[in-house]
Amino acid sequence: MSLHPAIHESFQVVMRSGTISGAAEMLGRSQPAVSRMIDKLEEDMGVKLFERRKGRVVATHAAHLLLEEVERLFVSLSSLDDFGKRLAEGREAGVGVACLPALGLDFMPEVISRFSVGRPQARVILNVRMSVSVEKWVATQQVDFGLAETPFQLSGFKTSLFADTSYVAAVPASHPLAGEEVLRPEHLENERLIAWTAFVSARRIFDDVMQGAGVVPRQVTECTMSAPMCRMVNRGLGIAIVDPFTAWSHRDAGVVYRPFLPRIPCRFALLQSEMRLQTELTGELIGYAEELRDEVLSDMT
Repeated sequence: MSLHPAIHESFQVVMRSGTISGAAEMLGRSQPAVSRMIDKLEEDMGVKLFERRKGRVVATHAAHLLLEEVERLFVSLSSLDDFGKRLAEGREAGVGVACLPALGLDFMPEVISRFSVGRPQARVILNVRMSVSVEKWVATQQVDFGLAETPFQLSGFKTSLFADTSYVAAVPASHPLAGEEVLRPEHLENERLIAWTAFVSARRIFDDVMQGAGVVPRQVTECTMSAPMCRMVNRGLGIAIVDPFTAWSHRDAGVVYRPFLPRIPCRFALLQSEMRLQTELTGELIGYAEELRDEVLSDMT
């Protein structure tokens, strides 16, 4: 049986109009052309579909059965077209992201906002996790990509450097050190410090720097994330060393950010599974992240 769309469309219109001439007018075709398509359909089917009676056509039982089948076919094709559109717009697959808090709490929401302007129907699933969990999610292909701090503990994914920058000092705007252009270990002598907890890699590097300078700061509180540390600085609780992305998102009149020397590296990497092909939507979202990254680092350095 022929599956040519034009023939089936002509058949459907003839069934609705009851005449070849009426169908030809509705289709914008000549009457002989429509007649030939119906004849071709009957030949392919091997059954008689219409009885010709005084300018009209009377559908046989076979024609009514065929109409049901053709309409189901057209609905299925329409559903496939709709699915293709939903897939292209990201409404079916979308993008899954796992991201460490330094980039997941404020940076990625801004990235997703920009991405959504051009892809309003696309779904983005953002999972904010500590870096070691981001590694696991990418390695097990639970997400399309991840953003985590180096170095890594696992394998099974490819990496590329996303940002190579430095931690900065967050100082209450009313503090005397807010007037300094750069903060060094000696500036923190006897100062109240909002420190990282012991298992954070930046804390270990910071401790080595301070010990090398012979400075012992007063650690009044400890924390695992830069965001609450910035908020505590804003409340005058002390000085903190935070990542520049969180500093950028917590720009406030109550806090100033200054370079801290010696440099404490802040390196974030883009992680993608070696077994998962990058989709067009994933590539677009990563592109927006790279664009915003450049803006942030330009503002903070």
